[in-house]
Formats: sequence, structure tokens, C-alpha cells
Amino acid sequence: MPAIKLKNITKRWKNFYGVDNLSLDIPDNSFITLLGPSGCGKTTILRMIAGLETPTSGQITIGDQVVFDSAAGINVPANKRKVGFLFQNYALWPNMTVYQNISFGLKNVKEALPRVDIEAKTAADLAHALKNGRKIRDCVEDCRDKDGKLNMEKTYVKLIDTFSLSMMSAKELFSLKIHEAADPQKTADEKRKDYERKRNEIREKYLATGRDLDENSQVVNDGKVETVVRKFTEEEIDARVREVSRIVKIGMFMDRYPAELSGGQQQRVAIARTLAPRPQVLFMDEPLSNLDAKLRLEMRYELQRLHVETGSTFVYVTHDQMEAMTLATRICLINNGVLQQYDAPLDVYNRPTNLFAADFVGNPSINFVNAKGAQAADGSVALRIFHDIPVRFLPNESIRMDAWFEGRDQAAAAARQAEAARLKEKGAVEKSNKDEVFQYHIQKIVEEDTSIREDPILTNEDLVLGIRPEAVNIEPGGVIQTTIYGAMPTGMESTLKLSVQDTYLLTCVIFGNTAYTIGEQARINISGSNILLFDRQSGRLITAGRLEFS
Repeated sequence: MPAIKLKNITKRWKNFYGVDNLSLDIPDNSFITLLGPSGCGKTTILRMIAGLETPTSGQITIGDQVVFDSAAGINVPANKRKVGFLFQNYALWPNMTVYQNISFGLKNVKEALPRVDIEAKTAADLAHALKNGRKIRDCVEDCRDKDGKLNMEKTYVKLIDTFSLSMMSAKELFSLKIHEAADPQKTADEKRKDYERKRNEIREKYLATGRDLDENSQVVNDGKVETVVRKFTEEEIDARVREVSRIVKIGMFMDRYPAELSGGQQQRVAIARTLAPRPQVLFMDEPLSNLDAKLRLEMRYELQRLHVETGSTFVYVTHDQMEAMTLATRICLINNGVLQQYDAPLDVYNRPTNLFAADFVGNPSINFVNAKGAQAADGSVALRIFHDIPVRFLPNESIRMDAWFEGRDQAAAAARQAEAARLKEKGAVEKSNKDEVFQYHIQKIVEEDTSIREDPILTNEDLVLGIRPEAVNIEPGGVIQTTIYGAMPTGMESTLKLSVQDTYLLTCVIFGNTAYTIGEQARINISGSNILLFDRQSGRLITAGRLEFS
């Protein structure tokens, strides 16, 4: 499957930027999730790669083919990009059966396809199935009801799924009556020889003309598979439909209509229809949002399995960070049309690049604590949190804070100069939806009205600690006195809200089935080496480390 490259992609409507100068490399056979809040540009990115939306500027490459280039005037239409698109609403034809829905897109395909000898392929498929006569018998016998009557529909589906056959081949295999033979293996071997002989005879005819048949019964000439502009044959369409229905496990529903299926089954049909043309890339736009919580969890496992089995490149849009964390090989985190972070899920969780990434990824959400202080000569950072609690932050790696702040200021100045230079170019448009430092939330018992509060004047001593809920531990000898403000037990764990100084709230997750009472006193420690230190001015991550209390 091909890699996808986006270079300086921008999409704007007048002076509103839906996607702003995005560059992204999506490796082949990866599962990428585009994650972010509603309206951040996720679906727009997906639609631009698929060809359903035209970028304002930039370049998009799928594999070796440039499918869009604003400078060169290239814009390959969506139907030529060989991508599959699975929409939020499954868009199934209500008047068509499952089989008809899946096969619909295949019937209209007319392109350069390998020349296949269908008769030879059928003979080869049946010869392969006949290698195991006892399995054929077992498949058929498994499809009898309690009265011993054979369920023919179930029988055909069982043979199709077991031996990767088309319906036509499955019916022919059943007609050989292997299951009725006294010695099914002996009978199957005899029949197999007939099909092998038939395929060899067909191959001999091609060899006589200087051509050959490969293992897939494709016609080979001078070492290359012959292609011809044609439509799929009925046998090929049926084989494709049966193949994808086997992958998503809907073989028994071929004659049903969408209204007769559950939400999860409809989604499987939509996936099968998308997979049938064998797209280079599979795009999915929040396909699980219409399902209930339990079914959504089950379908996540199905999508994981599907990704491995098909070997396809998946690009998946969601605003659900739990879906992104559990499904993706890499998360592409977007806000206001701007790429915030592009990393493996655990890297995004443990080392978010800024306050927005830290806040958006994680459930329960991260705790933000304002801190004020400066770096000491030994490399530690002396801080005060919750106004009067002294604490030392010990970085995991050696870092010079003054050099970091200098680099921040230089990067900000360079960005301003680059933007000023861009605006001088012909046709440049100033961005109306300005990029601002993320306004993180400090949990308090009584929330303040921030609309009337003036922005504070910040210095390099104004910092923010990011503390994941699992780093807050209730211990008898804890250094911070708290009161349990709220408790939500789920069985294997409890999520607690703890009040500090009757003003601030901390979220913590305690594993185990201990019961907690609101109003109960509890002492806590903040442990682990994944405590995050952010710069309050820029919102960027400075480093990670641990806390040491006096």
C-alpha cells in the first residue's frame, strides 16, 4: 500500500483558514487518526486527500503519484485516486440487498485489469479445496439443523468462508457430493485430479501460443501479466463480494436489506463495500459515532483486526481521544487547522508538545497547576504551587531553562517575520481565526468569571505543571492534605476529586475497589517521573521530571 505525503497544504475560505500550512507523512500500512475538537479541520484534511475537497495551495502525493499540486496545476479527480471512503452515515442503498450494496461499485468499474482465465481459476480453486475431503464433509455436516435437515444457504457460506470460493464454485463443490461418500478423502482426491487435469489442459493451450498462466490464473506474456481495459466478470465480482464479506463476517446476510440489520451489521456492510474495489487507502470519517458504547468498543477490535488482515493504510477521523489512543499507530492532533503533534499514542500521552495536547488527550483529563519559580544552580527548579506549597521539580534530563527561553523567543520572532513576509506576497490573506496560546483550565471549587479578568503579565518564572490523575496517590504519610470532594467508583478503579486548601481541585485515579466517602480527609503524594513542566507564555512543553516536596 502507498505512503501519503502532504506538503504545505492550506485550505481557506476567504480569510478563514480551515487547514493552515499542513505537512504530513503517512507511511504505508499505518493506521493514522486525525484527532481534534469539532471544527478543527480533520474532515477537511481527509476530504482533500481523497479528492472530495480542493486545497487552496500545497501538494499531495499518494504513492508515486502526485494527485494535487497547486503550483503545477495538477488535481486528479477522486475516482482516479483509488481510495475508499467510509462516511459517518453508512450511505447504504435501502432498496438493495447486502450483496447488491457491496457489488454496486464493482459493476461500474472499467479500467486496465489483469486478463484472467476464469475457467482455469475455478478449476484451480476447486482442486485446492478438494485436497481436504474430510474438511468438506465436516463443513457440510455442521450445517444441519436439529432435525438433520441441511441449511443450504449456511452450507454455501461455510464452504465459501472455509475455502475462499465464489458462490458459483461453492455450489459446484457441493454438487460433487463429497460429503455423501463412504471415504470422502478418496473421492475428493479422484475429483481433484480431474480439475488439475482440466487446468493443465487450459494452460497447455496458452503455452502453445507463447504465453502462460500464473498461480492466480492470470495470463502472463514475456514475464508480465497481460492487462486489458474491461469490466469485472460476474465470477470476479462474486469472488470479491464473498472475500470482503468473509473478512467482516457478514456472509449470512447477503440477501437481507439494510433495514433488517443492526447498526453494527450495517457498518460492516459499509466497510465491505469500501473494501471491495481494493482501494489503495481506506478513509473513515467517524464511522463509529452512530453506535452504542458497547458496540463501538467491539467495532474498535474489528477495525484493528481488519487493518492487520488487509494490510491497507487507514486514515481515520475522530474527536474521541479514546478511539484515537486505542486504534492508531500514530495520532495527528489538530487544533484550529494547525498540526499540534504527530506521534505514537503513548508519546502523545506521556510527552505532549503543548498545553492543548496535554489537555485533549487523556481520560480523566490532566491536572494543570500554576507554578512560579526559577531554576537553581543544581538544575532543579524551585517552585511554589497552590500559592504557598514549596516543591522542587527535578528534570529527567539536563536542561538549561535560560537557553530554552532564549530559543522560544527566537522561534517566535522568526515566525512573526515569516508571517510578515508571507503577507507581502501577491494574493496573501491574513488569517482571521488567529492562533492563540491554549487557555488551559485550573479546576477550582468555585469557578471564576474569566470574561472580566484581565490577562496577567507573564514572566519566565510563570510555569504550569501537568499532572496526570494516576500520578496522584492517596497515602497515609502524604505531604498534601486534601478532602474528598467527589468519588466515582467503577469496580476496578475509582476516580476522585480532591479539594486542596478548600479552593483547588485535583483529579486522581485510584486502582482497586476501595469505597471513598465525600468529605473524608486524605493525604496525597504526587509521584512518578512523568510530571510535565510547561511554559505559561507559549504553552509549550519544557521538559518532564518528578516532584520533590520539602
